[in-house]
Amino acid sequence: MDIKDIQNLIKFVSKAEVSEVKYKTKDFEITIKTPLGGNEMTYMQQPAVYHSAPQQQQQGFASPAQASAPVADTPAAADVSDDSKFVTIKSPMIGTFYRKPSPDKDVFVNVGDEVSMGKVVCVIEAMKLFNQIESEISGKIVKILVDDMTPVEYDQPLFLVDPS
Repeated sequence: MDIKDIQNLIKFVSKAEVSEVKYKTKDFEITIKTPLGGNEMTYMQQPAVYHSAPQQQQQGFASPAQASAPVADTPAAADVSDDSKFVTIKSPMIGTFYRKPSPDKDVFVNVGDEVSMGKVVCVIEAMKLFNQIESEISGKIVKILVDDMTPVEYDQPLFLVDPS
């Protein structure tokens, strides 16, 4: 089964309004879980990072609940109590969030680091494929919203960036 077949299967499962499907052959097995059956999800071979300011979100769109505690490696220079001025970098896929390219390497970004467009901010592993997630905004990381090596959902907020 190639990546196109897997993507088509994922789209079919999300349109079928089911929460989980298992597919197994003699040398291949896949389990697809959707957060809410029936929601359309887009998966791309080269994942993009979706971000939006909270005041620009459409009405009727509920942000997914935050499942893990925030990571506080270094104290933030800015006051992060007013999140409305920050831009959110969100997960483009379901997978496992990693802050490092490998266990023996340094993290991609820390709180207070400057990021520019195209800079890798994390890696998300999905089905043994490690997808580098790049920033689509320039600014300073003010908050890391997910712990290292934890599962993330599609469209889950990962980082808060101060674009000023």
